[in-house]
Amino acid sequence: MTHKVAEFWINSYRSDRTAFWFELFGFMFTVAASTYLAINASNPDMRLIYPLSFIGLLAQSYAGYRRGAAWVFLLTVYFACISLFGFGRAMNWI
Repeated sequence: MTHKVAEFWINSYRSDRTAFWFELFGFMFTVAASTYLAINASNPDMRLIYPLSFIGLLAQSYAGYRRGAAWVFLLTVYFACISLFGFGRAMNWI
């Protein structure tokens, strides 16, 4: 099993190194946003969560585009757009 897990990550890296790094970057930002949200669940500052999430989602969207993963790309673009809308609401612009 360990060999298969390692092979999975190695194949992901080798298949498209640029997409791999964008996925890692996006992962870090979206995990940071969701961790902050979980820790501050009773009163989160959405003005911080939405930008972190947006940055991560843009990186994931680009990686999905590079890999030709249509549904991953579509879903992450959708969430990026919703993050922009949510940020506008959190800032009382909308």
